[in-house]
Amino acid sequence: MLTTPTLYVFAGLPGSGKTTLAQLLAQHAGAAFLRIDTIEQALRDLCAIAVQGEGYRLAYRVAADNLRLGRDVVADSCNPIELTRGEWRDVARDAGARSVDVEITCSDPAEHRRRVETRTSTVPGLTLPTWRQVVEREYHPWTVARVLVDTAGRSVQASFADLLAQLGSAHGAHGAEGA
Repeated sequence: MLTTPTLYVFAGLPGSGKTTLAQLLAQHAGAAFLRIDTIEQALRDLCAIAVQGEGYRLAYRVAADNLRLGRDVVADSCNPIELTRGEWRDVARDAGARSVDVEITCSDPAEHRRRVETRTSTVPGLTLPTWRQVVEREYHPWTVARVLVDTAGRSVQASFADLLAQLGSAHGAHGAEGA
């Protein structure tokens, strides 16, 4: 019997550890992985357009295709505003899937800044934001339940173990599903 697929919607500021944890979850779960940075840079490179919301809209369609096939999807994006967070949940609902919102934070400003200022892009051609751009970025407060992982002062392994533990609790209690 097929299980209901899940759309794991990651959110968080650049440098928080979100992409690292999203990739680990996709590998762990055997899920499709959709990274907005990759999609948006491809649109810039291949279509020569100034990307606004097109990357998200394209990702929604690819996510829906995979969910309808019964495949879990991990969506990795800053996802900073309530509008896109709701649109991801709509994608899951319309595809007959569950959705789990996951916010990754780094509560230590000095550590977060160091990460932002020392990282290198893994997406060819992508210009990473400066620390100033990160702290000035529009980022709406959350109004719905979510899995929250703070990566400050923790190893990738410890952060991932926390994520898996919370996802297990969320699925067992149905607490974050459909959130």
